[in-house]
Amino acid sequence: MPLLTRMLTAPLSIDVRRGAVAALGELLADRRIATEGRVAIAVGPGQGDHIAEHVRPSLTACEVFQVEGGTVEAAVSLGSKLRAGSYEAVVGIGGGRTIDATKYAATLSGIPMVSVATNLSHDGICSPVASLVHDKGKGSFGVVMPLAMIVDLDYVRAAPERLVRAGIGDVVSNFSAVEDWLLAAQECGERVDRMALTVARTAAEALLHQPESIESDRFLTVLAEGLVLSGMAMSFAGDSRPASGGDHEILHAIDQLYPGTANHGELAGIGAAFCYHLRATRLGEGERRLEEILACLGRHGLPRFPGDVGLSVEQFAEAVQYAPQTRPGRYTILEHLGLDYGATLKAVEEYVQAHGG
Repeated sequence: MPLLTRMLTAPLSIDVRRGAVAALGELLADRRIATEGRVAIAVGPGQGDHIAEHVRPSLTACEVFQVEGGTVEAAVSLGSKLRAGSYEAVVGIGGGRTIDATKYAATLSGIPMVSVATNLSHDGICSPVASLVHDKGKGSFGVVMPLAMIVDLDYVRAAPERLVRAGIGDVVSNFSAVEDWLLAAQECGERVDRMALTVARTAAEALLHQPESIESDRFLTVLAEGLVLSGMAMSFAGDSRPASGGDHEILHAIDQLYPGTANHGELAGIGAAFCYHLRATRLGEGERRLEEILACLGRHGLPRFPGDVGLSVEQFAEAVQYAPQTRPGRYTILEHLGLDYGATLKAVEEYVQAHGG
């Protein structure tokens, strides 16, 4: 991808700090985003309404729309309202589902989108992918990534701790995704964008050995930056390859087979650890990285094993078997090994027995 294209796909502005929302009005006054100040605000449940009221006085003309869940239907409905109002830009305020629906609506409407994240549960806060629910389950859709984004640590701290911790699993899963990408290049000749790969890996490395946790502003800043870098890596690559491999195939399979089991980042972390277990036991590589990932997940109180999210080893094995169907055409460690159900069940049992303590 040419350098100019890379620059245009990167966010115009990224602001991560306490009190960052106060700068939203000033950001939206930037004529590169909205020349006449006609801005729509999309909010989800929780803190979105409060933030919207905080910034409304600074805008010359805006309207607030409620986003009812992270569904294709909600996103299309919002897109229709944006087109009807001739808005120049839209601000999505909320968690992952609200941000994803707003990104999709902005793409349908052909207008820029600003992301204001109220939690750090996954890399959708700044990525060219929207994960939305539809009639047949949940799917990933290519969208234009946010032009600018704000993470106000005061609002992040008010979010449920479980959602904030989940983002750690999503960033750490980049390690597995990158290894799958390199495997696909080796076995199938798939093109690898080295810049995208390096950015994704750097995000995970920065977070892996951080000694602090979500109680620390420093740690939250590193987590937010890691999620943003993951989103940028996907934008550079032109798809989700740098941050989504067999690990995400497993999480999407669990979402489809056992909906409501756990959130995105929690399942991404388990998926990454299991994929590294397969590498260590079947390919003879990655044992040290597996131990590092398990230690990181444990240190931050994230689930590591099927039982931690209420799944039996049989259910998890079924999800691993189903996983390749969630991303047809994507080559990962799961497709490479091609294990049948019996071999998969044995691998899951080995993983739990070897690392479950």
